[in-house]
Amino acid sequence: MTDRRPFEIVAGFMPLLDSAVLVAAKEKGFAAGEGVDLTLVRETSWANIRDRMAVGHFQVAHMLAPMPIAANLGLTPFAAKTIAPIALGLGGNAITVSVALWERMLAHDAKSDLNPATAGKALRATIAERKAGDGAIRFAVVHPFSSHNYELRYWLAACGIDLENDIEIVFVPPPLMADALAAGTIDGYCVGEPWNTAAAKAALGHIVTVKAALWRASPEKVLGVAAQWAERDPDALAALLRSLCRSAQWCASPQNHRELADMLSARAFVDRSADWIMHGLSGMLDVGGGEIRRVEDFFVPFAQAAMFPWKSHALWFYSQMVRWGQVEHTPENAAIARETYRPDIYRSALMALGVAFPSANAKVEGALTTPTPVGSMGASLTLGPDGFFDGALFDPDRLDAYIEAQKR
Repeated sequence: MTDRRPFEIVAGFMPLLDSAVLVAAKEKGFAAGEGVDLTLVRETSWANIRDRMAVGHFQVAHMLAPMPIAANLGLTPFAAKTIAPIALGLGGNAITVSVALWERMLAHDAKSDLNPATAGKALRATIAERKAGDGAIRFAVVHPFSSHNYELRYWLAACGIDLENDIEIVFVPPPLMADALAAGTIDGYCVGEPWNTAAAKAALGHIVTVKAALWRASPEKVLGVAAQWAERDPDALAALLRSLCRSAQWCASPQNHRELADMLSARAFVDRSADWIMHGLSGMLDVGGGEIRRVEDFFVPFAQAAMFPWKSHALWFYSQMVRWGQVEHTPENAAIARETYRPDIYRSALMALGVAFPSANAKVEGALTTPTPVGSMGASLTLGPDGFFDGALFDPDRLDAYIEAQKR
């Protein structure tokens, strides 16, 4: 076999903390070490990422975890078949409200502990107060097919807030969130770091809860891969996946966090203060007013099989697409969602590295309340805790029942 290296690969990315694995793969030489000539292209919106994948400008992209599923279900314009053979970490986002809204929530016993239930109860009471004439509260998320959209909705609904009448949800690119809050065009938002820290540092907003509290150990971004390219060039894809795995191991080490923050702060990447980025890397969040809160597992690049593309994750996102009327639930659509995530490619590409693989392709989300050793291939593996803040379970083998229960 002829060695075709270097493999030339162009990847789109957004300026976010969780682009770290891609950026470090390029900047620390992990891609080059696998024979990959990786070009990174910073984009300004997720819609641009989607469109440039569809027209062939990118072979791969830093992508919202539900986006490849939506593309394969035909829910987006210029939809190109996309697979997700690796995740780019767990966690990394938060929900921030304006200072004005936070002050009103404080009057209803809101606390700075990032507890979703406490914050939701205070927000519900605030909304009831606003009904006298202030209209709906407007939140922004980054894209219709994003974990931000589904987790915000899940939180609000579980706290008894009427999404039809009390909340308006709009779409804003991540770097513009704090500016939208400053302009008064939105009351709050859900976005990845460092764009929550941006509002806290500028005294524009207060972080009320985090993804790690809403659905712990859940994916935020994946590597979206053009399916035709993956079929045509599996060796290039496997080399890239190996480099991302090595990069994630490096990103996960606390001793590398300052170097990583400095790297991400460059104009070509996130283009914001390294000190802001350190909050997300360390899990020591500035929630507002200089108050620091420690968040366990705020952003997990490698531990707990953080890069494994669980089919249960894909099916939970699908269940939320059904819940919020984006797609009809059919066996065919569920199969498309399930097959978008490709643990088979992950295992095949990374087998030689000796890293731990789960032996299963799916798990019951929310079943692990403590760190738990699980069956694995390669090295030993511990998962969890995981799960939803309201104690719910998602069993992918009981998808129909889960979707039916959400209608009530």
